Amino acid sequence: MKIIIAGAGEVGFHLAKLLSYESQEITLIDPKKDSLIYADTHLDIKVVKGDATSIEILRDSRIENVDLFIAVTSSETTNITACVLAKQLGAKKTVARISNTEFIDLKDEVGFTKFGIDELISPESLAAAEIELLLNQSVFNDTYEFEDGALTMLGLTLTKDAAIVDKSVKDAAKLIPDIHFVPIAIQRFGSHLTIIPRGDTMLREGDHVVFMTSKGGDEELCNLTGKFKVDIKNVMILGGGKIGNKTASDLTDNRFNIKLIEKDKERAFELADQLPNALVINGDGRNVELLQEESIKEMDAFISVTGNSETNIMSCLVAKSKGVKKTIALVENMDYFELSHSIGIDTLINKKLLAANSIFRYIRKGEVVAMTKLSNMDAELLEFVVKPTSKICNKEIKNLNFPLSAIIGGVIRDGEGLIALGDFYIEAGDRVVVCCLPKSIKKVESFFY
Repeated sequence: MKIIIAGAGEVGFHLAKLLSYESQEITLIDPKKDSLIYADTHLDIKVVKGDATSIEILRDSRIENVDLFIAVTSSETTNITACVLAKQLGAKKTVARISNTEFIDLKDEVGFTKFGIDELISPESLAAAEIELLLNQSVFNDTYEFEDGALTMLGLTLTKDAAIVDKSVKDAAKLIPDIHFVPIAIQRFGSHLTIIPRGDTMLREGDHVVFMTSKGGDEELCNLTGKFKVDIKNVMILGGGKIGNKTASDLTDNRFNIKLIEKDKERAFELADQLPNALVINGDGRNVELLQEESIKEMDAFISVTGNSETNIMSCLVAKSKGVKKTIALVENMDYFELSHSIGIDTLINKKLLAANSIFRYIRKGEVVAMTKLSNMDAELLEFVVKPTSKICNKEIKNLNFPLSAIIGGVIRDGEGLIALGDFYIEAGDRVVVCCLPKSIKKVESFFY
């Protein structure tokens, strides 16, 4: 697949890195020589110095043969313009990174596809949506929704008092007569190995397990793992940048009580005007005395989204030490992801990874409508639409000869999420959610052509 990425910043470089691992044919365009030198020496890709809104530069990059054009520069205007030009010059699909979330809210009304832009993504909006979902599923570390919650991925670490510990997956399923969840991936404590569970796979204390759930599955998991659902109402946000602002705005709309701490005085006054239903405090959130004065002990959740990863991690650890139940930190360094559970922070989020997940489904074969990579795990979750001609259509799951390093987590049929076991019969129009290791992706895709 031929892919052009405009913008060699954090998101662009990370995308180029992930896509180059998959042997895609990548061209990276950026006007800054320094950004390109690093990418050229570290990745197996082609680099082009220049402006992505230049028709000459696009033609030199063979835009007429491109399957996917991704514009992720820091300039929203550049991204929109580059996508429009790329489409007119022959690019099959275009994706533009934007910062104005109004564009996403009104994209159908405005009709961006008519201009030549197939998809708009906002890493800030994706991060804010991820945070809200994590607060609504407060017990769990990882969450992802398919079709507005018809199926939901939930991740948690098993403690010794969980009823399913030291039981096989098959035996764990017998604890509830009509289960609404199934384990789809396991990472053993102290290991980087990702296991796709089968019926005889044992669940151990310390395992980080990712489950696929239909309606009611979250409550069943809480009962079986000894977790207690906590209603989160009072939330403190550290950092009033784009993510902090968007998160505070979304949460106040959903009747959370928000305190937002912003270090810059002028920015704090701006936020106070923009967020009339939130309490905005001008101060340094790294100051423990300030956090105590603002009643951090009474907070149900603490979210740190400043521009500094280390500040976010340290402030979340302080919040945890003060008894805050749920902590979420924004980090830029991907290596920090492996530390999240061991150092005591509930969830780390990363803009680059969220943006990459949103874009990755365009490079998968078969009709992929949603996908996400599992945090800390070498696995992907993919949602495919079953066509009448698909190899998987009109078959029971147990007769598919599906690869062992992949598992069907659930099926969405007529808007309803269903946990699909061996005797489930796949029909045309079903949306099938699959969890698979990288080595089995091509084989899994072949079932949905």
